[in-house]
Amino acid sequence: MLHPDGDDRCEPAAGLQSRARAMSRLDFARGVAAGLSDVPRWIPSRFLYDARGSRLFEQICRQPEYYLTRTETAILQAHAHAIRETTGPVTLIELGSGTSVKTSYLLDAYAAGGRPVDYVSVDVSEAALASAAERLATRHPTVQFKGIVARYEEACSLFARHAPCLVLFLGSTIGNLNHAESFAFWDRVSAHLAPGDFFLLGADLVKDRQTLEAAYNDAAGVSAAFTKNLFARMNRELGAGLQLRHLRHTARYHAAWQRIEIFAQFEQPQRLAVRPLNLAFELAAGEPIMTEISRKFVLPELVRYLAAFGLEARETFSDERQWFAVLLLERRRTP
Repeated sequence: MLHPDGDDRCEPAAGLQSRARAMSRLDFARGVAAGLSDVPRWIPSRFLYDARGSRLFEQICRQPEYYLTRTETAILQAHAHAIRETTGPVTLIELGSGTSVKTSYLLDAYAAGGRPVDYVSVDVSEAALASAAERLATRHPTVQFKGIVARYEEACSLFARHAPCLVLFLGSTIGNLNHAESFAFWDRVSAHLAPGDFFLLGADLVKDRQTLEAAYNDAAGVSAAFTKNLFARMNRELGAGLQLRHLRHTARYHAAWQRIEIFAQFEQPQRLAVRPLNLAFELAAGEPIMTEISRKFVLPELVRYLAAFGLEARETFSDERQWFAVLLLERRRTP
């Protein structure tokens, strides 16, 4: 990991790693404290993805109720070559890439005929990036892989360095942003993309409540374990002192806001310490703490919204049930 000024020569690698861990812990503490100080209480969802959280999310994606991953994967498998034909040769930059499993279909298409492909993978999980690098080295030997540990909103500066580019934002990760965050995200993306650059967006679509709620309350309890792991991380890294046996996971669909809302609730009162900041919070029994949202979209409305940021939908791909959509967007010259 590089020093923030881009120079890692002035400090031994072990010192850099130790400092990076300390900064990560402090960022976690500040994020938790900010969310718990708000009304209602919430925790930034990016902290769900430590090493164990990333592994649990990969398990969620394999659950029978979680249709999102397999539906999006099928769309990408069916249309990867059409996407390649529209964009031409580009650098692929993936935001929130995880282990890059679905991206393999796109890499196959762009590397067809032995073409070299540059692929920049951005994720908050160093473990996920390491797993992706190992797997892609075997499956895609012509792909030049570069992994960057960062939040996706911090990665927009990469676009100009790798132009022309196709930015990937898959898995309906856009649904994790509320309306204000979404506006800021697309404003930043639009400002950093050059005319003729492309953006590939995966978006989950509005559907019946039963299907939506089942996807986030799987029978095997992996989603519940994913939520609980966030609070186990607080105990481990922040000295929170929580009794996890009293924690309950709840996911429900808010129809008016067209989003799944995921909460953690403790059945007994808790005192949550944030030791790096010398703070503590008193949690009442049953008090909800929001850990994540997942917005669902109506496709024509989403296309119109993105057009306001100078992003034209060149192609829209969906499954036969119209449950999920993949949009190939191009940055226009005039926003």
